[in-house]
Amino acid sequence: MAFDQIKMMNNLRKAQNELKKEIIEVEAGDGAVVIQITGELKVKKINIDSKMIDLDDIEQLEHWLEIALRDGLAKAQEVAAAKMKPLMGSLGSLGL
Repeated sequence: MAFDQIKMMNNLRKAQNELKKEIIEVEAGDGAVVIQITGELKVKKINIDSKMIDLDDIEQLEHWLEIALRDGLAKAQEVAAAKMKPLMGSLGSLGL
């Protein structure tokens, strides 16, 4: 039984490490804003194409940032859930 618990915890750590390397990229404003988010739900990079931004319309840029962040976090959560789901059923047997 202890071996199964160790194996499950190792599988869980492995999945968490894989999520660190997973990068989800989303864009808004036809590519004006591109955001990369890791499988750990951390923002890795934000790229703003200055050629596509109207400085007289900052509200539009803010809107694109909101869209990209919302969509990116939602996709990253889906990726994380899919990666962790097979492992979650076995956690009950670990007493966690």
